[in-house]
This record gives sequence, structure tokens and C-alpha cells, in this order.
Amino acid sequence: MISRSVLVDIHRSAERLARTQAKLSSGREISRPSDDPYAASRALSLRSDLEATRQHQRNISDALAWQGVTDVALGKVTDTIQRVRELTIQGASDAAGPLARESIAAEIDQLVEALKQEASASYGGRYVLSGTATQTRPYDPGPAGDVYAGDGGTIAREIGPAVAVNVNVVAADLLGSGQTAADGRLLHVLRDVADHLRAGTTAGAEALRTTDLTRLDANLDELLRLRAASGATGNRLAAAAARLGEVEETTIKLLSETEDVDFAKAMVDFSLQQNAYQAALRSGANIVQASLLDFLR
Repeated sequence: MISRSVLVDIHRSAERLARTQAKLSSGREISRPSDDPYAASRALSLRSDLEATRQHQRNISDALAWQGVTDVALGKVTDTIQRVRELTIQGASDAAGPLARESIAAEIDQLVEALKQEASASYGGRYVLSGTATQTRPYDPGPAGDVYAGDGGTIAREIGPAVAVNVNVVAADLLGSGQTAADGRLLHVLRDVADHLRAGTTAGAEALRTTDLTRLDANLDELLRLRAASGATGNRLAAAAARLGEVEETTIKLLSETEDVDFAKAMVDFSLQQNAYQAALRSGANIVQASLLDFLR
């Protein structure tokens, strides 16, 4: 009975020593859920929250890159429209002759193609201004390619639990589908400007000074509105990224406090348990000395 009792105590001491040694070697307070069911459940929940936070960060990173490409494209479109406005004013002047107006019309034709090229801006192999049809080029070269080929869908990125932000701009809302659609958008207006310049008539010059310039200014205002909205979205994404960075840092700290071992405490425990184990072995050797042969003498 004494021998069994000593062996049980030594075995328990060895188990405690082994558990502490396992904590030191793994760096984890919890090796299996049975070590601490509550802490294990909390660690799983924190890990799930951390992964969700990091996924939202990846979504924001992708959205910011998407916004950056969109903003560059809209900026170049703005520069192009400013140039078209200057040319329209020049062409509407009575001092401009037929050759000058033909040259201006030819330049505007090239600027139309430049607009369609900027509308084909892409990010990661996806067209950013084609709505949800990101594999479809929004406009093809040439007058026949003025018809918008994408769709009007919106692309959203989730930046938090049940929080999504639309990140795309649809080219058709700005450029339209040309003269055939007669939608008053940029491609329609610019084609009309080129036609009025080539007409070389008083009515054409008057249309340039009144109708065309008014429609250009209206489209320019819409372009500036879209750029402002895109900028506001970018600011919101940047603020969300900063907030998620703080959330990630806090979650990592809580997770470390929950499942990481306190090495200073574990080293002290290991030293004490090792000494206790050695003492148990020595005391057990001293207690269980008599054997059957001692009684047979």
C-alpha cells in the first residue's frame, strides 16, 4: 500500500512536470481543449474574429487599389474634357476658318478615342468602369465603338460586419453610348461638337457657343461630382483600414493573453515541480526499502 501510494504521487508529480515542460516547448498555455475549456472556447472565438478582421483588411486593400485606378482614369478624363472645352470655344469663334475648324474637329475625334481608352482602365485584369462585367471592355475603338458594352451593376466590398461600400464607377453614367443613344453624355456631345465644326455654317457655330458648351459644362459638373464621390469613398476606406488595424492589434493581444504561456511563471513552476519530483523520488527510495527477502532472513 505504501509502495502504491508513493508511485501514484510520483506519477502525478511527473505528469505536472511533463505538462509544464510541454507549455515551455510549445509556447502555448492550451495544448488541447480539456486543459481549459473556457479559455479554449475564447481562443477559438478570438481567432475567428481575427480572421474576419484580416479578410476585411484585404477587402479594403483591394478596394483602395480599385479606387486609385478609377481616380486616375477620371482625372485624365477631366483633363481631356477641359481640352475639348478650349477647342470648342476656339472653333465657335468667328475668327476660325474652315481649315482651322476641320483641324479642331480632327483633334476632338482623337480626344473621343482617348476618352474611350481611359474608360478601359483595368486593375488586376478587370475593367474598373464596366460595372460588374469586369471582363468586358466598355468601349471599342472607332465611331462604331461608342456604344457602351458593359452593364450598370455596382461592385461592393465588405469592410465590416454587414457593412459594404460600393467602389466602382460605371462609364456609361459619364460617357454614355454615343449619338445613336442621344443621351446627352460626353460621347454624344463630343461627336456633335465635331459635326458642328465640320458643318462650317452659322447655325453650327451658334450651336457650339450655346448648346454644346452648355452640355459640356453639365457633363463636366457630373464628372466632378463623380470624382468627389470617389474621393469620399476613398477617405471612408482609409478610415476603415485604420480602425481595423487597431482592432487587429487589440485582438492579437487578447489572443496572446488567452493562449500564450507566461514564460517567467512557467519557468518558476517547472523549477519547483522538478525539485518536487526529485524529492519525491528520493523520499520514495527511502520509504520503500524493505522487500520479501528482508522478512525471509
